[in-house]
Amino acid sequence: MSLWARAQQLPPECLQEVRSIYRDTFPIEVRHCLALWIENRVWNVESEEQQQFFVDELVHEISTHADMLHTPDMFVTKMKLLEAAKNIQMQYGHAPQELFNYMRQCLTRELALIQKAMGTQYVSPPQTERKYSELLTGLRTVQQKVSLVGKEINNWNANMESFSLEYHECVKKKGHMSYLQQSPMTTERRDFEACLRLQIEEMERKLNIMIAQINHAQLELVDHLKENISILGELQSQVLDGELIKWKREQQLSGNGVQMQTNLNVIQEWCELLADLIWTSRQQVNNVSRISSKALADARQPELVSMLDEMSKQVTSLLSTLVTSTFVIEKQPPQVMKTNTRFTATVRLLVGGQLNVYMTPPRVSVVIISEQQAQQLLKSDSQAGKSKQPVECGDILNNTGVMEYQATSRQLSVSFRNMQLRKIKRAEKKGTESVMDEKLTLLFQSQFNVGGGELVFQVWTLSLPVVVIVHGNQEPHGWATVTWDNAFSPSGRVPFAVPDKVTWGQLAETLRIKFYSATSGGDLSEDNLRFLAEKIFNNKINLPLSTHELNALPVSWTQFCKDALSDRNFTFWEWFYMVVKVTREYLRTLWCDRLIMGFIQKKQAEDMLSKCPPGTFLLRFSDSELGGITIAWVGDNNGEVFSLQPFTARDLALRSLADRVLDLPQLQFLYPNIAKDDVFSKYYTKPEDQVLKNGYVKPVLVTTLPPYMASPAYAHSPDSHRNTPSVQSRYMIDF
Repeated sequence: MSLWARAQQLPPECLQEVRSIYRDTFPIEVRHCLALWIENRVWNVESEEQQQFFVDELVHEISTHADMLHTPDMFVTKMKLLEAAKNIQMQYGHAPQELFNYMRQCLTRELALIQKAMGTQYVSPPQTERKYSELLTGLRTVQQKVSLVGKEINNWNANMESFSLEYHECVKKKGHMSYLQQSPMTTERRDFEACLRLQIEEMERKLNIMIAQINHAQLELVDHLKENISILGELQSQVLDGELIKWKREQQLSGNGVQMQTNLNVIQEWCELLADLIWTSRQQVNNVSRISSKALADARQPELVSMLDEMSKQVTSLLSTLVTSTFVIEKQPPQVMKTNTRFTATVRLLVGGQLNVYMTPPRVSVVIISEQQAQQLLKSDSQAGKSKQPVECGDILNNTGVMEYQATSRQLSVSFRNMQLRKIKRAEKKGTESVMDEKLTLLFQSQFNVGGGELVFQVWTLSLPVVVIVHGNQEPHGWATVTWDNAFSPSGRVPFAVPDKVTWGQLAETLRIKFYSATSGGDLSEDNLRFLAEKIFNNKINLPLSTHELNALPVSWTQFCKDALSDRNFTFWEWFYMVVKVTREYLRTLWCDRLIMGFIQKKQAEDMLSKCPPGTFLLRFSDSELGGITIAWVGDNNGEVFSLQPFTARDLALRSLADRVLDLPQLQFLYPNIAKDDVFSKYYTKPEDQVLKNGYVKPVLVTTLPPYMASPAYAHSPDSHRNTPSVQSRYMIDF
């Protein structure tokens, strides 16, 4: 992601500081419109000799970009760019090194602000943005080539017109010669005829030279058109098959919590430039064809017609691919979708503004189709055209919308804000399959007119796979299907093929990212991940000591979310999902402060605590209760270790875990030896006034232990080789 793209993602107050960097000398409009070009040039170290041309090159880039702004909404920006180019030329034309250093200082300040705001070290563009810079350089280079071809066509057309005039003049003189030859021979006629013959010979010699020049110019022109179309095809492949596919993959991984790095707005800038160059090249091919068709027979190249027809097909195919590929889902619908529940989605055409598609606002429709229908759709599309409309698997309310153009952002998009899936038609299940294993997708369709209706494109795109549920208790398994698909789906797959087995290292990284994202920064340690490995493998195998060997072990989809854990009636994923859920909703700050040990077995916790003084405690996730967290502590008698019955989300909604720790005087030190008030006090609930405004006294729920725990009969040491039973706490109402 470019430095400027990161700057645009800063919060408003930080973005205002960035804006203050750029003033009249280096306006922010120039920074925005030439972001990648500026970063590529200014970050790289250049010699003084290279910097001599910096002002001229910058002014040329500004002017070129300004010339591309044709729409009325961009008129003010265009004027600002042209004014900036004029001022830069006047102020720094004699001192290009001064401007170069000044712009470098601006980017350095911008970089510092981004580093401060994001709290991470931003790697300098020469290493991270070289590919982007090379791509932009390629686009700018072919832009100049396309411009030169335009001039060549004008010159060629002018030469063709001059040839036509000379040719007709020569024909006229030959006609005059024929007329003279029919009249009586006289000295005057003989002299005039000789003079006229010399003129005709000179004109024919000149015409032959002009034909040779025109034919040579034609061949050069065709070669340049071919070269431009070829380069545009390569650049388009880099953008669509490289960067856009990368963005789509990042979008899918973001469903598991991975931070996106690629900026769709930057990709749109590339696509808009491609659209402009491809459309211009197509017009150039058509112009050459039109001019050639009107030319005199003597000035025509026999093979030119077929060559131009082939180039026209190539450039139109490039445009078709660009339009259909840049119809993207900017905001995906929810991947676990509940019937009769409102959901949203946004689709966008990246080249809609550049090609003026918004002049005839397109309508977009949405339907839900099965995995099989998606496969048939892609198969028929690859065979040059859809055979028929896919069969819908359900009814979606509010499933049509008109794309709107936002002039400030140059975005053509439509947001579906009130869609609702009313009913769903399920496919037949096989074996142990359930409805939560079934993957469907939303199909977005539209039709775009380009060039005032000259070209019409039927476009469609598929959402990421979705799982449809009808009840909340189906949600965990639905997210298992989605998480596995997002993490492990191969590139270019058939919908929605995904491997049945992956390595533990791959799955562990997915779980780590999932947990980190849900808790806003609470990462899992290597010990946490090993605990999860022991749980998913059900301790049936002796796990390797080395992390490398452990990460290489295979894990199946069945182990992940189908097989029940040992002596439990739930799966590994159900246990992990509920741990993530309760941590995100009630324990996030405690986890991020490392106050919760969490991923540790009950027997291991007892062994650790048995060596500690009375009152030492730790917090761990329950093995037996889904989404439960328990407190294990050392009692006052004989070092016995007790565990409270796990608290679930329902319990923590009534009273926080920190307040429960405060309630129990038996808890003195967080393992290994930290006084509990030193670390938990900032999370205690502050006491409120006892008497409310309405005159009532508000009761407070307090966690207590049962009275029998204080009796001598209970003070015995348990068998050190067994897990002690959990102690049930209760509430006491304190007035």
